[in-house]
Amino acid sequence: MDTSESSSTEPATGLPADPAPATPRRGWRRWAMDTRPLRIPAYRRLWSSTVVTAVGSQLTAVAVPKQIYDITHSSAWVGYASLAGLVPMVVFALWGGAVADTVDRRKLLLVTNTGIALTSVLFWAQAATGLDSVVVLMVLIALQQAFFGLNSPARSASIARLVPAEELPAANALGSTVMQTGLVAGPLLAGVLIPVIGLPELYLIDALALCVTVWAVFRLPALPPLGEGPARRAGVREIAAGFRYIAGRKVLLLSFLADIVAMVFGMPRALFPQLAAQTYAPWGEGLALGVLFAGIPVGAVLGGLFSGVFSRARRHGWMVVWSVVGWGAAIAGFGLSGNLWLAVAFLAAAGVADMISMVFRGAILLSAATDEMRGRMQGVFTVVVAGGPRLADVLHGTAGAVFGPRAAVAGGGALVVVLMLALAAAIPALRRYRI
Repeated sequence: MDTSESSSTEPATGLPADPAPATPRRGWRRWAMDTRPLRIPAYRRLWSSTVVTAVGSQLTAVAVPKQIYDITHSSAWVGYASLAGLVPMVVFALWGGAVADTVDRRKLLLVTNTGIALTSVLFWAQAATGLDSVVVLMVLIALQQAFFGLNSPARSASIARLVPAEELPAANALGSTVMQTGLVAGPLLAGVLIPVIGLPELYLIDALALCVTVWAVFRLPALPPLGEGPARRAGVREIAAGFRYIAGRKVLLLSFLADIVAMVFGMPRALFPQLAAQTYAPWGEGLALGVLFAGIPVGAVLGGLFSGVFSRARRHGWMVVWSVVGWGAAIAGFGLSGNLWLAVAFLAAAGVADMISMVFRGAILLSAATDEMRGRMQGVFTVVVAGGPRLADVLHGTAGAVFGPRAAVAGGGALVVVLMLALAAAIPALRRYRI
């Protein structure tokens, strides 16, 4: 956004100066996705860039493990490469959250998005020159995830400065739906393009898509820290202050615990290959594996497309509680299903519940935290979202070997339901939270 536009139509927060009152929606429109945040130019630019990069980022996500496997012919190296990116992402997400609370978030987004784009160019260069070095690829993965860790808290924390509080669920639904669509469309597109144009060009497409993001961020209004207190440094003390802030606010703590419970005990993706090879083998192992991995993202996309009703809910705490309970029940149903298509239906239902949980947990983090703490809250959120499924892979893989895959999945889903209801009963702060 140029200076003249931002000064004449939007204040420093990025919100419209005098938003028009929303017209009540009736009939089928009550169910359709709530697009009110797209009326705000700054949010619309940020969201539009996500539409482009959601698919582009998945091209790289497919190309990197494919290239590593082509070089090493070892799935173990593919796993090591994933771990190579985990530690930098965790460290820089926590630090990036503190940085996002001390600087102009627009400037931080410009720097980090540019860094991610340049990393994609380096991915392209090493593939185009035939370097075939796993070490180089792992270094680039670590660099990419470090930039992502710095970028994600600032990007998420900025949303609360761009849209009104009552539209935060709708904004989160819009963003989450786009990302989930990318999880479905990106790998499918990569599978089609790899034999046609090759791996180097996938990296290049991602780099070009990221240029759109850089331009969109450049057009945002300035997002400096609010208030007139002394300038703060983003160090260990600031990160520790963020954790103390969470510990002192039960609704924030419980929103993180809800996600940890759902993902650690209820994300069964590590067992998909075994289930495809054994339980669902009559339908074809390849087909079964593909639809199992697609089930949750497809459900999440459908939940986003029909998010109009729940995005207007005011009792955000109850929405989190019941969506996590619904996730656990659907996963338990998946574990008990011997029919592939019934199993996929349960996974899709879990995806809908996961979308609702993401929308309202994100809204709580943005509305219940002060602006000076939002970056750090989003940093912790990034770590929880990325780390939970990885812990689940270890837990479910071990439980599947001991109890069998279906029993491990069903037991994990049931445990999610029990733990979430116990948390909601023992600590009422979450179920009482509303805006």
